[in-house]
Amino acid sequence: MPAHALLVHGAVVFGPVAGLLAVAYAVPALRERLRGVTLVTAVLAAVFVVLAYLSGDSYLEDNPALSSIPAVDTHEDRAAFALWVTLAFSALAVAATTLRTGRAARVLPLLAAVGGVATVVAVVLTGDAGARAVWGG
Repeated sequence: MPAHALLVHGAVVFGPVAGLLAVAYAVPALRERLRGVTLVTAVLAAVFVVLAYLSGDSYLEDNPALSSIPAVDTHEDRAAFALWVTLAFSALAVAATTLRTGRAARVLPLLAAVGGVATVVAVVLTGDAGARAVWGG
């Protein structure tokens, strides 16, 4: 079984969960309770999205005939977008959860929340395109 088929599940779980946690983390009353879990989940989201992207790229290189399938092309384009969105989001989430004073401590959680929503959307759209490429529809 290709590694991509396994690694995408980490991206599909940790990306949206981290995004939703970042939205909750933007609520000042919840920050202390969610700081650690938001930080760890955002890092795991970045790791799994990178691993899923690289393994998908490798899988495509090993199976060049797949490149001619429009659904695979759509999935590949969305995966590249999801990669960059998730990396930017994860950087914002790490900064938001580690910086505790000054203006940055007030602004970064909001930016991370926006990045979290973008990550949820990007990962869901990428996963949908991947499922359509594999299962049709």
